[in-house]
Amino acid sequence: MSNLENTDTEGINASEKKEAGFANLKYLIVGIFFGIVFVKAEIISWFRIQEMFHLQSFFMYGVIGSAVAVGLISVQLIKKFNIKTLQGEKIEIQPKTFSKGQIYGGLMFGFGWAITGACPGPLFAQIGTGVTVIIVTLLSAIAGTWFYGLIKDKLPH
Repeated sequence: MSNLENTDTEGINASEKKEAGFANLKYLIVGIFFGIVFVKAEIISWFRIQEMFHLQSFFMYGVIGSAVAVGLISVQLIKKFNIKTLQGEKIEIQPKTFSKGQIYGGLMFGFGWAITGACPGPLFAQIGTGVTVIIVTLLSAIAGTWFYGLIKDKLPH
């Protein structure tokens, strides 16, 4: 399958080499590690998130700003040194185009984050710490994703 054919179903950077069985176990291990780091650093704390939205603490802004800086530097290094995936495949970073829908989506995301105290990344870590009410947020995120998939072709560009 060519990379062009891959763009329709799995994205431009979908791996041509499929991993089987326990090869995907590394992703579970990394996910558990990140979950532990998020819990210990209080990144998933509802109180920390509320402090951020009430402008009472710089903590979460520092975490998010650090993540943006690491991401920016990482992308520049990937481009400059033509870094490949673990499977040796080229990483293609496509130019992004602006759409006013990104503003609406960002506002909806931010309102949801402020109301629930959870963004999609750490939902499972929050549930794992015993905050089972977040299951409602998880189910809502799944329903919202399904609904978006249903109507995305009808939305203005």
